[in-house]
Amino acid sequence: MVITEETPITMAEVAALAGDSDREKEIKVFIKKFVKMDAKKAKEMSDELKALDLIKLKDAYIVKIVDFMPEDASELNKVVSEVSLDQEEINKILDVVKKY
Repeated sequence: MVITEETPITMAEVAALAGDSDREKEIKVFIKKFVKMDAKKAKEMSDELKALDLIKLKDAYIVKIVDFMPEDASELNKVVSEVSLDQEEINKILDVVKKY
C-alpha cells in the first residue's frame, strides 16, 4: 500500500467514520469523551475557518482548533503554537469558534 495523500480530520469525523466492529465501537466511545460537537458541525466549523482565507491557518491547525475549541487568545496560541497570529487573525478565528 502506498500513501499518496494525507488529510487531517477532526476527532468528530473519526468517530463518524469508525465502523461497527467491537474494536471500532470502543474507539467511538473513547473519542466521544473528548469530542465537543458532531461530525456535521465540525465540518461546518472547519469550512468556515477555511473561508477566512488566512495564509497561516493550515488544515492541520484548523483540525486542532475544531478539536480543542479554544475560548481565548492564549488557548488559541497554544493550539497553533508553531505560527504567530496577529490580533486581527486571532479575533476572526475566535469569532468563528464562539458560534459553535
